[in-house]
Amino acid sequence: MKNHNISTHNIRVMFWVKFFGTINFIAPVLTLFYFGRGLEATHILWLQIFWSGAVLIGEVPGGVVADRFGAKQSFLVGVILKVSSLVLLVFAYDPWMFFLFSAINGFSVTFFSGADEALIYESLKEDNQHHRMDRAMGKIQSAGFVSMILAVVFGAYFAKELRDEQFIFLIVLGLAFHIVELVLIFFVKNPSSIGSYRENPFKQVISGIKVIRKAPTLLLLFVNFTLVFIPADSVYEAFNQPIFTNAGVPVVMIGVLYALAAIFGFVTSQSVGWLTSRFSKKLLMNVTGGLASLGLLLSALLGESLWFVIGAFFILRVGQAIRRPIYSQLKNDLIPSDVRATTLSLISVLDSAFDLILFGLLSVIALKGLTGILLASSVIALIGTLTPLQRKVKVSSKIAPTSSMDFD
Repeated sequence: MKNHNISTHNIRVMFWVKFFGTINFIAPVLTLFYFGRGLEATHILWLQIFWSGAVLIGEVPGGVVADRFGAKQSFLVGVILKVSSLVLLVFAYDPWMFFLFSAINGFSVTFFSGADEALIYESLKEDNQHHRMDRAMGKIQSAGFVSMILAVVFGAYFAKELRDEQFIFLIVLGLAFHIVELVLIFFVKNPSSIGSYRENPFKQVISGIKVIRKAPTLLLLFVNFTLVFIPADSVYEAFNQPIFTNAGVPVVMIGVLYALAAIFGFVTSQSVGWLTSRFSKKLLMNVTGGLASLGLLLSALLGESLWFVIGAFFILRVGQAIRRPIYSQLKNDLIPSDVRATTLSLISVLDSAFDLILFGLLSVIALKGLTGILLASSVIALIGTLTPLQRKVKVSSKIAPTSSMDFD
C-alpha cells in the first residue's frame, strides 16, 4: 500500500486515531470500579443494554451522516459525545448516572460504526486496492492492541488499591488522549465517493435495506460473527476481571495479562493478510468461533483453575483479533459505495437488537451466578459458529460491486 495516496494516508491517520481513541486506562479495573461504586452484576448487564439501545437508535442516523457529509464530520460528532460521556462517568455514583453514561457512550460509537470501514474501503477502492481491506483493517485494529499494552499495565498498577481517586485519575487521563484523537480526525481525507449522497434520507435507508435483502450472505456473515462476538467479547469483557480474581489473580497481574494478550493481538492483527493467503476465510471463521465457545466453556466449568482461566482468556482475545478484519472484508465486498456507511449501520442495528435480546436473557441467567452466564455464552457462541456460510452467492450488479462471494 506504500504507493497509493489516499488509502495510505487514511490508513496511517486511522491507525493513530484508533490508538488514541481506544486507549482506556481504567479498562483493567473497570468492572471493579463499577462494583466499588455500588453496582451489581445485574446492573453491569443493564449497562450493556443501555449501550446497545443507544446504538440501536443512533446507528442509522450515524450512517446517514457519514454518507451525506463524510466520515470526518461523523467522527468529530462521535468524539465529542464520547468525551461528554466520560466526563459524566467521573461524577457517576447512582445506577441511573451509569446508565446515562453508557447510553451516551453507545450513541457516540454510532458515528464511527460503518463510517470507519466505509472510509477505508472507499479509500482503497480509489486506489484499486479494495481487495486488501482485511489487511488494512488488521493494521488499524492492531493500534488498539498497542494502546492497550500501555494503558492496562499502567491502569492496573496505578489503581491496585482500588481507591476512588485512583479511578478518577485514570478516567481523566484517558480524556486527555481523546482530545488528541479529536485533533487527529481533522487530518482524515474523505474519498470522493463518501459524503456525496444527496437523495432523500428515507430513500437512502431504503436503499441500504435493499442491499441487505438482495445479498443474503450478508445476513449469514452477520449471524456467524455476531453470535460469537457478543458472548466472546462483550459479555466476557464485562466479567473477566472477577473471573481472574476468583481464580486468584492479583489486581496488578490483570494488567499484565491484558498487556500480553494485546501483544498477541497486535501480532495476530498484523498477520491477518498472511493467514488469509494460506487458509480459507471460512475455515478461519469456523476455527476461531469454535475456540471461542470452548474458551467460555472452560471459564465456566474450571473457573477456579488459574491456568485454564488464563488460557481461555488468550484464546478469546486472539480469536476475535482474527475474526474482525475477515468479517470486514467479506461484508464490504457485498455493499455498493453510495450507501456503504448506511448499510453498515443497518447491519449494526441488527447487532444492537441481538445485544438487547441476549443481554436481556443473560441478565435473567445472572441470578444463577457467573457460571450460568458463561455457560449460556458458550452455547450462543457455538450456535453462531455453526451458522453456515455459503461459499458463493450470485449478487445483482446493481446491488454489490462483486458478482460472487468466495470464502476460500
